[in-house]
Formats: sequence, structure tokens, C-alpha cells
Amino acid sequence: MIVIYSYAKDLNAMMIGDSHAMDLGIDVAKTRLIVLVASTLVTASAVAFAGSIGFVGLIIPHIFRILLGPDNRILIPISALGGAAFLIFCDWLAHVIAEQYGVLPIGILTALVGAPYFIYLLRVRRNEVGW
Repeated sequence: MIVIYSYAKDLNAMMIGDSHAMDLGIDVAKTRLIVLVASTLVTASAVAFAGSIGFVGLIIPHIFRILLGPDNRILIPISALGGAAFLIFCDWLAHVIAEQYGVLPIGILTALVGAPYFIYLLRVRRNEVGW
């Protein structure tokens, strides 16, 4: 997460376009590669530690981007904390719902929230992409 956060300003510049980011002195290809590798390692370690927690990486950053704006210096740490809080809430809810049956997998609850949101995003973005 520290590596990803250290590239927050570069990611902000890349949001306005690759050519503008290059004009600002950012090595776009190098930044993309480093952020891709770092985010892959963070995701792989989270899945190895907690299991499949689908849609959390999709839901939480989009919600916080809508609420807080596109500044990655704020968005990256808040998304990490918000994702952790969301998973703790889902874990608590899984224990409350299925108390007499055992523990309900957290992935089921995240999918129940994430799948409709993912479908919503696809429908909204369809017009932007031109499908």
C-alpha cells in the first residue's frame, strides 16, 4: 500500500491523460507497471489471507470516489480503511444472520452487495463506452 500511495500524485496526473502526464515529467509506462505489480501483490495477499472477498475492490473505491472526489492522495487510504470497515461489518453480519447454522461465508454478503452495484456500473458506463 505504501508503494501505491507513493504514486498517488502521478496517478492524479495520469487521470487527465497520458500526454499531459508525460508533459509533467511522469514516466507513464513505468508508473503503470509499478502500480500494476503493487496492486496485484496487495490483492493476492488479501485473497490469500481472507479468502475470496469479491467486489470489495470495486464497490468501496467507487463509492468514495463519488463522495470525496478523484484525488488519489485521499482516495487510496480512505478506500483501504473503508474496505476494511466494510469487511468487518460483513463479518459481523454473517455471524448474526447465520448464528444457529454456523458461519455464513463473507464472500456471499459481499457478492449480494457487489453484484447489483456491478450491474449498475455496467449499465451506466455502457453509454459512455458506446455499447
